[in-house]
Amino acid sequence: MATQTTEDRVSERLALTPEETALLKEGTLTDRAVQAHPRAFYRAMRHGDPIHFDEKLGSWLVTRHEDISAVQSDPVTFSVKHGYSEQQARGMREEFEAYLREHGGGYFPDAIMSDPPYHTRIRKLMENAFTAHRVKELEPRITAVVHDLIASVVARGEGKCDAVKDIAIPLTIRVIVEQLGLDHGMEEQISRWSVAVTAQIGAMQTRETMLANAKEIAELQNYLIGKMREREVTPTEDMISDLVNAEVTNADGTKEKLTFEEAVSLCRAVLIAGNDTTATAIGNLFYVLTTKPGIAELLESVIDDDRQLNRFIEEHLRSEPPVRALSRMTTREVTVNGTTIPEGAHLLLVYGSGNDDETVFPEPRKFDIERKNLGRHVAFGGGPHRCIGLALARMEVKVAAREIVRQMKNLKLAIPESEITYQPSVATRTIESLPITFETR
Repeated sequence: MATQTTEDRVSERLALTPEETALLKEGTLTDRAVQAHPRAFYRAMRHGDPIHFDEKLGSWLVTRHEDISAVQSDPVTFSVKHGYSEQQARGMREEFEAYLREHGGGYFPDAIMSDPPYHTRIRKLMENAFTAHRVKELEPRITAVVHDLIASVVARGEGKCDAVKDIAIPLTIRVIVEQLGLDHGMEEQISRWSVAVTAQIGAMQTRETMLANAKEIAELQNYLIGKMREREVTPTEDMISDLVNAEVTNADGTKEKLTFEEAVSLCRAVLIAGNDTTATAIGNLFYVLTTKPGIAELLESVIDDDRQLNRFIEEHLRSEPPVRALSRMTTREVTVNGTTIPEGAHLLLVYGSGNDDETVFPEPRKFDIERKNLGRHVAFGGGPHRCIGLALARMEVKVAAREIVRQMKNLKLAIPESEITYQPSVATRTIESLPITFETR
């Protein structure tokens, strides 16, 4: 329970406009209008109540860059394991778990969303799959996949497409299918599975939608378990084989294999996290190219300059982070930026707000690839839980940006911007559909 009212804490902060005061009093991340256009709410919180208790959500929203960094650097006080567990199928977790045990081969807690020292052991294993060298080796093949997909859309000769459904989602799914060694032609199923898994941490489900999503996740797990059993007998050159047969080195130097439950959890995590947020980032790229004046021209100007293109991608991730917020839970009473948070409280680190913090990024709504501190953005989180696949995600978005410019021009939104809809979720800010028009370059 909050130890102070919002009004008490706001009185100690900066003076707010009447509109901002009203937003703090009435605003909530459960409101789909706020989810779609959150920046005024973020700003009101940062200025008036940076550790804000969202009563309808039942969570403390951590909104300043400095506070986000402090929380994620202390995994003992702010537990990822308990925060993620509390957020999953929120209010219905026992029923969700029981459904998967009965229909989905078991309930497999997310091994990567854990706390040290267990998390340290798991992360060390996963890092071997996502080294910069390995990602660099993947780039030519991923470039071919992206080139062929965009070329197939262009070859239809219609001069229009849905940038999210026709490009962003199938693109990232094809890449992760290749990495894991899954069956091709599964874009529709994997897209459904991704939505279902992400919905479990989105805090917007009814019981009916939770059960529908649980059915999709059960199908996903049964599929993965089948593939993993095949790899136990006949290993191949793919990440599923790597995980099924991986050995972990313990602190005392002894080695042990991942348990099958851990391997299922990690395969599922790679499949979903490896395509969902990257697809969101690419969808967001099409959004800014079609709605923000000068961005398409800027991208064209840097497309052959690798350093500048990298900076463009970093500024894009800062400006339009695909992950809105991720969970933590306090293991003791703690004070953050003057606000006392009780033990056992649920927090959301609002990365979208941290990346807009004008005390760190002056003129945050200005797209500026010359920022001196681009590397400080929190689109990939930070601390021990900094996104393990960030090198691959950056590379995919970069390759997509390059191929968009090389094959398409004069991109325009085909619907009024006000008609763009977003998936209902507090965890991500994902465009559901983005009809565009374009000319072939």
